[in-house]
Amino acid sequence: MTATMAPADEDGIVAAVAEAAAAREPLLVQGNATKSAMLRPVQAARTLSTAGLSGISLYAPKELIISARAGTPLREVEAALSEAGQHLIAEPPDLTDLLGGADAPQTLGGIVATNLSGPRRVAWGAMRDHVMGIRAVTGRAEIIRSGGRVLKNVTGLDLCKLLTGSHGTLGVITEITLKVLPAPEATGTLVLPGLDAAKAVALLSDALGSPYGVSGAAWLPADAASRIGAAKQPVALVRIEEFQPSVAYRIARLRDQFAVPGASVLDTEESRVLWRSVRDARPLPGGEAVWRVSVRPSAGPVVLEAVQRFGVDGFLDWGGGLVWLTGPATPAAHLAIEAVVTKMGGTWTLMRAPDALRGSVRVVPDEVAPLARIRQAVKAAMDPAGILNPGRLYAGV
Repeated sequence: MTATMAPADEDGIVAAVAEAAAAREPLLVQGNATKSAMLRPVQAARTLSTAGLSGISLYAPKELIISARAGTPLREVEAALSEAGQHLIAEPPDLTDLLGGADAPQTLGGIVATNLSGPRRVAWGAMRDHVMGIRAVTGRAEIIRSGGRVLKNVTGLDLCKLLTGSHGTLGVITEITLKVLPAPEATGTLVLPGLDAAKAVALLSDALGSPYGVSGAAWLPADAASRIGAAKQPVALVRIEEFQPSVAYRIARLRDQFAVPGASVLDTEESRVLWRSVRDARPLPGGEAVWRVSVRPSAGPVVLEAVQRFGVDGFLDWGGGLVWLTGPATPAAHLAIEAVVTKMGGTWTLMRAPDALRGSVRVVPDEVAPLARIRQAVKAAMDPAGILNPGRLYAGV
């Protein structure tokens, strides 16, 4: 059992990092540990939690900006935005059930540190695209700031994108400023049944390339669709979000364009329930290991088919470009996924597995040599003693 420190302010984070750096003691950096099952296990005698840094520090609805401390529960941020009719653009998923951290709420800092985005990513960009400002404590125990609290901000080095998705290996994020947008008045979903994965992805690509502003495009095989009550056969799902008359018009045009027999339309409430399930990867069966694969959309069906003989199942989001997979936590299954994803020119993330597998395989692809040298130089500059989440992404570093 590791000792956990949860300072109540940024100065406490600085002191904890300074002490660890002086002693060259590794720190496990986390929020509420809702994502501790991801990637490689970190070997550290002490845990530094940002859960004590909680609260919204600025919310300016008219400026479309919100700032909150890293330990602020994501649901608290979403509730504040909802009261003003706004939302987080990247639609971050709630993976607490999937990753086994349901005893505590996920934090804003955890979402930013892992750069997790939901179905809207395909239309509006990733979480890192909406981080306007960030504060963090480096492995040198120095406070750094990047960006600011206005939309038109181009000053300084863009450390926001560097730290977003760094999994706590470069700095301990203490505060985040996000761009937000008005939440849509209505949502509609066109449900297109009976298509196999390849035909569905071709159709979803046409939908995303249409002028109708599609904000979600997924394909579920029959068992996955049945698991969340969407259908008892394979379905392609196309989402439109806007004002009610616009949603109805655009859904009707797409329905006419594709002319798939048995097509149906879900209303706003049905759509929101369905897409929350897709966002949170609930269509997955209960496999021991979970992988999140990113490939070009046309390669999504190829990946699904190639791994089935290893007992791996999944579904497609982002028009086919995001493949959620689950199956046995065996080296054979993992290596099969590595092989097909590498062949397709994509990337993978091992999202959940027993420590034995997480510690013995590549949880993300190796970088090409030039990028690896850049990453090592950045790590040396920001965390020279290598104390922040060592080994989280790559063995030994």
